[in-house]
Amino acid sequence: MNNSFFSRFTPKEPKFFPLFKDLSSVLITASDLLIDCMKTNDHGQQVEYYKKIKDQERLGDKLSHRVFDELNSTFITPFDREDIHDLAMHLDDVMDGINSSAKRVALYNPRSIPEDALELSLLIKEASVCIGKIMEELDSLKNNSSNVQSYCKELHEIENRADDVYELFVIKLFENEKDGIELFKLKEILYELEKTTDIAEHVGKIVRTIIIKYA
Repeated sequence: MNNSFFSRFTPKEPKFFPLFKDLSSVLITASDLLIDCMKTNDHGQQVEYYKKIKDQERLGDKLSHRVFDELNSTFITPFDREDIHDLAMHLDDVMDGINSSAKRVALYNPRSIPEDALELSLLIKEASVCIGKIMEELDSLKNNSSNVQSYCKELHEIENRADDVYELFVIKLFENEKDGIELFKLKEILYELEKTTDIAEHVGKIVRTIIIKYA
């Protein structure tokens, strides 16, 4: 086991930390593009932003696969293999959520993007920046666990705010939107945006588990 008595005195590979930092950088770049996508009602521009986000999603996939490859070839890891695997998977899932949100806009071509969609995309950006801060300090948890705990708490608060935005949006949508097709389009887009904040919050839960074990 990685946390056994002998492993405490064995050098551990630090190469996972730069990969996690790179993954968080991809999230921040993609979330900026998502905000731009939600700011315009020009469908051609929306499609172009989606293509740029898709490029980031592919880059994120490559980085995630590098993490998994390193797990297969590394004898001693800085944290439990399961935690490293889960962290990489959920970082990739956040990227997939950003990509899926932009994809729905590109495919559905809604009549207009509601302000609530932009608000959720801004919350996704906040969550991505917060994840980036966590990844910056992941390699020194013993010294910075309180900082990282505060970032995890911030992810939870962001998710709660996103829940409120989504729930109020759905209430207004069913009250005001009479076009069933447009209602479906907007609900699907906003749902995907909100779900992405849920996944981001789960990144914080995984990190909290790592803190309990190691910090």
